[in-house]
Amino acid sequence: MRRILYITFILFTNYSITINGAVPKPRMNNIQQPKTIIPEYYVKEVRPPTYKQRPVEVKFSMKVLDINSINVEDMDFRMDMLLKQEWTDPRLRIPDEMFEIGEDAFALPAQLFENLWQPDLYFLNSKIVEIATLTQSFSTVSLFRNKTVSYSARMHAIVACQMEFQHYPMDTQICPLYIESFSYKFDKMNLKWGDAGVTISPELKLLQYHIEQPLQLHESNVFTSEKGGNYSRLVVYFRFERQIGHHLIQTFAPSTLIVMLSWFSFWLGLDVVPARVTLVVTCMLTLVTMFTGLRSDIPPVAYVKALDLWMAFCIFLVFAALTEFIIVKVMDKHYQKQKKYATNSKLLEITPWCDCNKMNLDHLKKEKQKLTKLFWINEKGKEKVLWQQIDHLSRIIFPTVFATFVAIFWPILLYFKSQTNVV
Repeated sequence: MRRILYITFILFTNYSITINGAVPKPRMNNIQQPKTIIPEYYVKEVRPPTYKQRPVEVKFSMKVLDINSINVEDMDFRMDMLLKQEWTDPRLRIPDEMFEIGEDAFALPAQLFENLWQPDLYFLNSKIVEIATLTQSFSTVSLFRNKTVSYSARMHAIVACQMEFQHYPMDTQICPLYIESFSYKFDKMNLKWGDAGVTISPELKLLQYHIEQPLQLHESNVFTSEKGGNYSRLVVYFRFERQIGHHLIQTFAPSTLIVMLSWFSFWLGLDVVPARVTLVVTCMLTLVTMFTGLRSDIPPVAYVKALDLWMAFCIFLVFAALTEFIIVKVMDKHYQKQKKYATNSKLLEITPWCDCNKMNLDHLKKEKQKLTKLFWINEKGKEKVLWQQIDHLSRIIFPTVFATFVAIFWPILLYFKSQTNVV
């Protein structure tokens, strides 16, 4: 009877507990990492405490893995990089059992890192910044024995760059990258370059540019009017030097050959007018077409570029060769007309001069002056036609002028390129 009453009491008690919804709590493990590392008084919105209220020192370093595009039209460049930030948070509690034997750091899970204070760094002149992902974000966090937090991530960024093209195609683009805290002023957070600073992957190669090394790094405190205060700022200057080999093959060498080709017209006589005109006009059209294609490689700018000067002078020389042909052709036409008139009227014989006593002296002098403007007689009595002498002189003058331009153009361009310094 007692046994029946005992079983009935137990069943009634369990039923009452179920009805009242009293479910026993599960047992907690004695070791809970979140509560061990992050104390109860920890507030992630508050920066770590420092000695005598000094600013929190955040060390920043970066390794550039790839620069896959330098867009001159949008004035920006894209790069993939590995970032690393380090700071010390003395509020953390890190027991020794968290470290493996022989190691001074261990990795934190991502959900735990979200509960820690983090520096709010950003790229001041970036257009897009995002963490690279595959199945998850490529980022990791490590804790050291001295309570140093190390955050690393692989990121992709599009950085704006104000480019100048006065020396194009021998220009050097200086593109700074500014790193700054968004809300902490310099008396609250101080940014420092890490031991590694900024490095570039040795496998990185660009098609049209060469990255000059070492990179220039700067640390400064800058007043920002938009945020109303002084902020600690890190600056790294990337120097992209355009390689001239492509333009030597595609631009300078062909344009030089075309200009030299136009000089062959000086060896052609005036009797082959179609050949001479076709040669010079074809050279002119080729240069204009080449110049138009080159202008499409860079955005239109309001100033004159070095390439514009080169192509303009080449076009000018070809135009001058065409103008020279027109001038000598007109002179030859007048020469033939005056010569024919002098022969038909028997006023003058070319060599030797006719007997002046038979003609009116004044009229003869006028005809001789007209004709001697187009030719003269040397000491041996051989006729020298003026337009022929112009062609002979052009064979020397045009190459000399072009060689002088080249001797001035390239040294000046190289000098200004060497004077391109980081401001």
